[in-house]
Amino acid sequence: MPGDRLTDEDRRRIAAGLTEGLGFAEIGRRLGRPASTVMREVTRNGGPDGYGAQRAQEATERRARRRRQAKSPVPPVGDSSHGRDPQAVQDLTESFATLLEEQGMTRMAARVLACLYVTDSGTLTAADLVQRLRVSPASISQNVAFLEQQGLITRERVPGGRRERYVVDDGLWVRSTLAALHMNDTLAAASRRAAETLGSATPAGARFGVAAEFLLLVSAALGQVMEQWQQGQADRNAEHQS
Repeated sequence: MPGDRLTDEDRRRIAAGLTEGLGFAEIGRRLGRPASTVMREVTRNGGPDGYGAQRAQEATERRARRRRQAKSPVPPVGDSSHGRDPQAVQDLTESFATLLEEQGMTRMAARVLACLYVTDSGTLTAADLVQRLRVSPASISQNVAFLEQQGLITRERVPGGRRERYVVDDGLWVRSTLAALHMNDTLAAASRRAAETLGSATPAGARFGVAAEFLLLVSAALGQVMEQWQQGQADRNAEHQS
């Protein structure tokens, strides 16, 4: 089923599809999987020209063994506020980090973001993250910088001191979607230019033209979603002020 881990049979069908010259979208359609899942699987296992089902399966098993052998991330210490079960919070943190990792985020960046996201305050210092994740300050600094560049977290000065703390807020997914919208618009514009350069009547030009048409539809849909969200937020703010 979509969302489950790929099986050995799935990998054989991916390899067969690549041999046929099929694209990720068509292979995913035949498997009942997102094209992004197929793309990640192929990319991290040799690429379209070097992918092999058996080799990919063995590599996946090796990665799974390394994950089992690695230390489990430490949950927020003593997080029993609001009657929460600390073990349930730990499980939630780990599963959310795994989900982010499966979406393409690096393992450590996913753990940092998940650790921040489950806190009520939405803020932690570098020292907090070092203690909870049991990693070096340099690792925290590197991954915080990545998350900040992606607009997923911000940093602020701790009141009355020199230390900084990292912040995740309710606007995280809004900023992430806006970044995706900007990238989509950029790809659409580049595809239109490519179609004009290559000639819309040529196979290559037509390919870029189809891509531009699709990307423009995605941008329009995302734009409508953002407008609806902003209007809903404005309505809620107005209700709270009245």
